[in-house]
Amino acid sequence: MTVATDLMNRTDRLLGVLLELQSRRAARAEDLAEHFETSKRTIYRDIQALCETGVPIVAQPGVGYSIMDGYFLPPVSFTTDEATMLVLGAEFVAGNFDAQYRAAARTARSKIEAVLRPQTRADVRAFQERISLMVAAPLSSKTRDFLPLLRRAVLERKRLRLLYRTRHAAHPSGEENWREADPYALVNWGGLWYLIGYCHLRRAIRNCRTSIR
Repeated sequence: MTVATDLMNRTDRLLGVLLELQSRRAARAEDLAEHFETSKRTIYRDIQALCETGVPIVAQPGVGYSIMDGYFLPPVSFTTDEATMLVLGAEFVAGNFDAQYRAAARTARSKIEAVLRPQTRADVRAFQERISLMVAAPLSSKTRDFLPLLRRAVLERKRLRLLYRTRHAAHPSGEENWREADPYALVNWGGLWYLIGYCHLRRAIRNCRTSIR
């Protein structure tokens, strides 16, 4: 029983090492050893085992291990729970993002469903018929138009110039002024998009609602 458990643990760790290498530019043996709570010698053996199975791993002194560009894992099998979460997640993205990511979510969902075993696919569809993720309201056309611009600004760390509207008792209809902000993140909360960034006018981190109904 102990031998079987050890073999299963090693199999899981080998897959984990492979996934770590795929998600990084490079990883040192000591970092992998710390991540998987094992020794560097064990990581060296794992790397050798992966190489022997045909995984093109490159070792660079002082940099670490990396996988050659163009290598992808073969198709994996999903459990019913895993596939359900992925499909429901794709549905949520399709309802809360702009056209570009909405199309990507639907394509991803189709690819996931295509690799499922027939019984798993049937179980996932049965689950979908009974449980759904509903958004508060669909995104307006204005929000869909500028959401890609905000997303690109966040990813590329580009400063934004925003028309900011403040609402308070003295100006219930809203007081507007132009502000410059360094965008840090976009957050979807309750079906609405909020931008978090550094406001140069206030000289502090602020968040503002960007979704328009």
